[in-house]
Amino acid sequence: MHERLYSDEAVTAALSTLSVDAQKRAARDAAKKEAKAAATEARESERKAAAKVLIKRVERNKRKYVTVISGLEAHGLDLKKTAKEFGKKFATGSSVTKTASGGEEITVQGDVSDDVYDFLVENYGDIPEDNIDCIEDKKKKI
Repeated sequence: MHERLYSDEAVTAALSTLSVDAQKRAARDAAKKEAKAAATEARESERKAAAKVLIKRVERNKRKYVTVISGLEAHGLDLKKTAKEFGKKFATGSSVTKTASGGEEITVQGDVSDDVYDFLVENYGDIPEDNIDCIEDKKKKI
């Protein structure tokens, strides 16, 4: 059914029955759609290039630390799956938590910020290495 309706011959026959104005309009609409898709793709790649991934080491109490990774969702990563991968890789607890600003971040137990940096560079090549920043915070206020 699909081949009968949308084969090259059927499309050519359907286009030949259109008036010249309608053909021009159809060509213009197709060009517009292509331009719009290209612009959307360019915006998306620009947004990804500008998005930063922040890896923070936050002191919990005394000598205990947690590592907080934020900004991964901008690169199209599923945070739950990524948190699970971190937990398996580093043999620690890992979860997705909501931030005060309404976003989400991954919290990994322990001071694994350098290891997380290396893991992201190795396994997620679509994140540019320049966009990954490590930050060290002091005590977390609860």
